[in-house]
Amino acid sequence: MANNKQKVSVFAPASIGNVSVGFDVLGMAVKPVDGTLLGDVVDVEYSDNSSDLIVIGQFADKLPSNKEDNIVWSCLLLFNQALAQANQEVVDVSLTLDKKMPVGSGLGSSACSVVAALAALNLYYQTFQQFSFSKQEMLEMMGQMEAQISGSLHYDNVAPCYYGGLQLMVPDEKVISRTLPSFNDCFYVMAYPGIEVSTKAAREVLPAQYSRADVIRHGQNLATFVDACHRQDKQQAFSVLTDVVAEPYRTSLLPKYQQAHDYLMAQGALAVGISGSGPTLFSVCQSEQQAKEFAQWLESHYLQEVNGQSFGFVHVCQVDENGAAELAAK
Repeated sequence: MANNKQKVSVFAPASIGNVSVGFDVLGMAVKPVDGTLLGDVVDVEYSDNSSDLIVIGQFADKLPSNKEDNIVWSCLLLFNQALAQANQEVVDVSLTLDKKMPVGSGLGSSACSVVAALAALNLYYQTFQQFSFSKQEMLEMMGQMEAQISGSLHYDNVAPCYYGGLQLMVPDEKVISRTLPSFNDCFYVMAYPGIEVSTKAAREVLPAQYSRADVIRHGQNLATFVDACHRQDKQQAFSVLTDVVAEPYRTSLLPKYQQAHDYLMAQGALAVGISGSGPTLFSVCQSEQQAKEFAQWLESHYLQEVNGQSFGFVHVCQVDENGAAELAAK
């Protein structure tokens, strides 16, 4: 019999969408080396009344105040629908979203909420109702929720957020995503300047057509990067980490990005790019010491104030191989 001690918590990490060379087909989960939870947390707890949603956290005020307009509530409705279709009993639960991720940051903020919510619901039912959906079924639901937000189906944030590591989206509905060997000895400096750039606006600046030369270069860069990952050829991989699809057109939306890009590359960064649709910048470093030096520079030169306040941050990260994971009870 259910009781109010039935509770699970799941954390879903931030991710770098596109990874420069893989527009909508590459994504990588990242985690700060200092243990900071860069991502969202969702608690699912038994409710003896009706289901409910509570939103807390640093960026809670950036979300709709009405729970029916919150993507986590939509996740619950979708999950319950899937349960009913599987002839499983639907129980009332209370969800708490700890919104640690800024909205419109280019760090997969919506994916963090979607993945944390659905993974937590699945864990709850697995733990207390002896039923769970497969990882494939879960990823499909996550993609469906992301499409509801962005208007198009793409897995480059939800797949790494859920599975962890570096993920390549493949045109196979039975597979969706494959894990690529990543460079776990590298450090990734993630700098969120504190301004918001909507995915919709970032997509609208892209051209409707590309030149043959750009198409060839994009394909060559992506293929070379994937090949270098499998061979663990770090220099080759990051030498082609150049975005010809989105970055040339999105730079105008990101104040100080070009200046930061040019400075960091001149200082020896392996690569510098826009995380997702921006405005977060990522820089790939050979060593933690170099990453810390870059982080200090970015804190002084890339973060910006909005109405006299700064909401930006910089984290030195590495690849998060775990993806969505259960948090131990406090």
